[in-house]
Amino acid sequence: MAKKVIIQHPVNGLTRNGYYGYSWTYLFFGWLVPLFRGELGVAALHMLFTLFTFGLWQLIVSFLYNKQYMTRMLEKGYVLKDSEQTMAEARACLNIAPV
Repeated sequence: MAKKVIIQHPVNGLTRNGYYGYSWTYLFFGWLVPLFRGELGVAALHMLFTLFTFGLWQLIVSFLYNKQYMTRMLEKGYVLKDSEQTMAEARACLNIAPV
């Protein structure tokens, strides 16, 4: 089950919800999830892979998608901005070194 953690970009102050754990949303909606999260290129790639693998891609990536999404957001400069307990759980799940 995916858990929510708030992430924030320190430069512009933009706040988003990040998720870690298994993505039921991706399992049911597939490539639409990155599309709705604003990742058009990722959505296009995932749609192609889903079509070529007849949906098997969607089953496999549901285990990986939230971690990949959070990794991309953290690489763009977002930082975890939630309660200490929630951030500690997210760091452990995402293999992020404690600050």
